Amino acid sequence: MNLEIQHIIYLLSSVTFILGLKMLSNAKTAKKGNSLAAVGMIAAILTAIVFHDGAVSPLVYGLIFGAIAIGTVVGWLTAKRVQMTKMPELVSLFNGMGGACAALIGLVEFHHNTSNPTNMAVILAGMVIGSVSFSGSMIAWAKLNGTLKNAIRLPQYNLINTAIMFGLFAYSAWMIWAGTADEMHLYILFFASIAYGILFVLPIGGADMPVVISLLNSFTGLAAAFGGFLYGNQVMLTGGILVGSAGTLLTLVMCKAMNRPLFNVIFGAFGAGTESAGVAGPQGNVKEVGPSDLAVQLNYSKKVIIVPGYGLAVAQAQHVIKELETILESRGVEVTYAIHPVAGRMPGHMNVLLAESNVEYDKLKEMEDINPEFAQTDVVLVVGANDVVNPAAKNDPSSPIYGMPILDVENAKACIVNKRSMNAGYAGIENELFFRDKTQMLFGDAKKVLTELVTELKALD
Repeated sequence: MNLEIQHIIYLLSSVTFILGLKMLSNAKTAKKGNSLAAVGMIAAILTAIVFHDGAVSPLVYGLIFGAIAIGTVVGWLTAKRVQMTKMPELVSLFNGMGGACAALIGLVEFHHNTSNPTNMAVILAGMVIGSVSFSGSMIAWAKLNGTLKNAIRLPQYNLINTAIMFGLFAYSAWMIWAGTADEMHLYILFFASIAYGILFVLPIGGADMPVVISLLNSFTGLAAAFGGFLYGNQVMLTGGILVGSAGTLLTLVMCKAMNRPLFNVIFGAFGAGTESAGVAGPQGNVKEVGPSDLAVQLNYSKKVIIVPGYGLAVAQAQHVIKELETILESRGVEVTYAIHPVAGRMPGHMNVLLAESNVEYDKLKEMEDINPEFAQTDVVLVVGANDVVNPAAKNDPSSPIYGMPILDVENAKACIVNKRSMNAGYAGIENELFFRDKTQMLFGDAKKVLTELVTELKALD
């Protein structure tokens, strides 16, 4: 009877995961979807504890619920206090913790299953993938927060990484074939997997990090799925499959957006283009514009497209940009937002940021949909975006971002770019757009200058 109840709760929890993931695809339902999936996870955890086979001492229950309480408080406070600009780092950190859990399952369960080749294969697969996800996510976290600012490439790093990867496969296969119970081999495999995760992410440039985050996320889901298979836990298996498949699909989308073949990601050639390309020198003079002149220009426009970027998140200017949109629309100006798939430093970063300020989801246009509209646009306002609007991606074969699909803001009648300075973007290269005849630079902190712009617009009544 208890087993039947357990399976029913696991089934219901799995359904909440699926529904929650579906609801996350829309900004209007994302919050409810997240809460629904969280309820399912709580039910699954409590079910696993309550219906556990065998006697459990009160001390063990105390340790379990104590750990859950500590983790809940730390996770809750961290998520509540994190700034939107730090969200990619938090995603990497949490993803790494998931990988670490999968690796620990392998370390704990190994000596219980050495006589069963199938279980042993599942354990080693989960441990290897989880270890790679953990160490790789930690390197990604360090790159995103600026601790590791530059890509580090060992000589022949492609060859080294590929050799280690195949070595992990071969060593795991030998352990399964030999049925070895020696934990020394397990720890050799464990530390080799940690090393591979570090070497896999270390050479990758910061501009390519959104793809890496998605890929590592799929690794963690796959590792969790192996844990669910080992324990016969349906909800763990379902959750792992959902995370793994969603992460894989998102990786493919990011690869397309970055024009990076997935094969190159897996085999370590990812981001190598930045190694040979230098930072371009000055390309000419730039034209500046102030908030008052821009206010007049926007006031007499018919169509305006706003391109948000990481600088918008840094300045926490999403609420001001919404106010600007409201004022312009009240004067008959059509306002939409152009969202590049990798704007910011993680997939969906700009969507989440703008949803926070109640921008209507229908106004967020994807790159393929918005690019044809730039030619009929009076003013494009680029706020804190850089590499995703750089024409070098189309014009300069020597550029590290050459071939990356970009937003065609250069086709608009006028392009206004808001930046703090002329410093290079995340890819470390100069932007040709800044020197174009139709481009004007609005220098300053996004929140400050946009607030001034809103004030000037209101004065035009």
